[in-house]
Amino acid sequence: MNKKLISLITILIFSLVVLTGCGSSDTKGQQGASEDTIKIGFLGAKTGSHASYGIETLKGMQMAVEDINAAGGLLGKEVVIIEDDHGSKNSEASTVTDKLINNNKVVAIVGDPTTGLTKIAAPIAQQNQVVLLSAGAVGTGVVEIGDYIFRDTLLDALAAPAVTKYCAEELGWKKVALVTSINNDYSVGLSKIFKNALDKYGVEIVTEQQIKDGDTNFSAQVTNLASKEFDGIVFTGYYTEGGLFMKEVRKQGMDQVLVGGDGLLSPVLWEMGESAVEGSMVYTGFAPDPNTDNPKTKDFIEKYKANNDNKLPDMFSAQGYDAVMLIADAIKNSESADPKVFRDSLAQTKDWHGVTGTITIRENREPIKSPVYLLEVAPTADGSGREWKIKAAIPVTAE
Repeated sequence: MNKKLISLITILIFSLVVLTGCGSSDTKGQQGASEDTIKIGFLGAKTGSHASYGIETLKGMQMAVEDINAAGGLLGKEVVIIEDDHGSKNSEASTVTDKLINNNKVVAIVGDPTTGLTKIAAPIAQQNQVVLLSAGAVGTGVVEIGDYIFRDTLLDALAAPAVTKYCAEELGWKKVALVTSINNDYSVGLSKIFKNALDKYGVEIVTEQQIKDGDTNFSAQVTNLASKEFDGIVFTGYYTEGGLFMKEVRKQGMDQVLVGGDGLLSPVLWEMGESAVEGSMVYTGFAPDPNTDNPKTKDFIEKYKANNDNKLPDMFSAQGYDAVMLIADAIKNSESADPKVFRDSLAQTKDWHGVTGTITIRENREPIKSPVYLLEVAPTADGSGREWKIKAAIPVTAE
């Protein structure tokens, strides 16, 4: 063996040692778990048309992390939230997700609160074997993306039929108008679920109207409603368009109220619709029920009020809190911050008690939660504004 060959072998061995060393310090399973911290990413909007969902989700996540760190942290480490803002833009969701995983090295992501953006981000998390838990996506086709994708929110597939049954049997609705935002995956999916439920409970759809997210003039669609007789409006879009749509309904002299999913769950609904949305109903997997006997829920409500000028938490803040706590318990129970390890623990969650109630994760990583709360927009007691009031707590059963 000559000197050149010996030198070449020496270089190759040295290179292999260096590369092996680099690989072990950047293993996916160790990302986000540095010596001092465990990083959890927030995926959501702090600006743009969906900001209300993201801001509330982030508030809940921050409260959870404060509680975890006050109790000594997780596996002896401080938990930190890495936050960004995709500005409610589909085009930015994948960029933010990639940054959270590959630049910030988070072990898990909570978000997005919407179905459409979750479905953009989830394939990236799945490919990188990072847990993604949405605290708001309620539409179809989310967990099917892969075995690292979870959610802790009440599913439309369970909630919408329960609410339809309530409207038919308790409110006596026999005919409805159905309004769908056709450039919104959540709305399109929810309309399909409502159609099946309305048919099941004998409620006729007298007209279907199409709108788009971002529209501000609904005079044509509402004019089409004016010639029909119906008991209520099933509106499957978001709060901004919902508020403006109802304003046009009142402008054209109709007195029906709307019912819809938690895409309408924001004070922006009455900021846009004002008195036109009073009586409108929205279903949600959480409500700040003053009569709750759950001590965790009571404690969460009081802490939220103390930090938010006495305002009450909504579904997004509560589910954001539970999402971080679910991930934290999975890490604690598996004694590992490696997503490939605590993912299994998260998937085995059963009868877990959070601030939003009791959660069991099924084999397909979908949650079972009950009841569904039906909220109604009503004037505040002093008449100075509007608020959500609990209209009904409807039991939900999984088929």
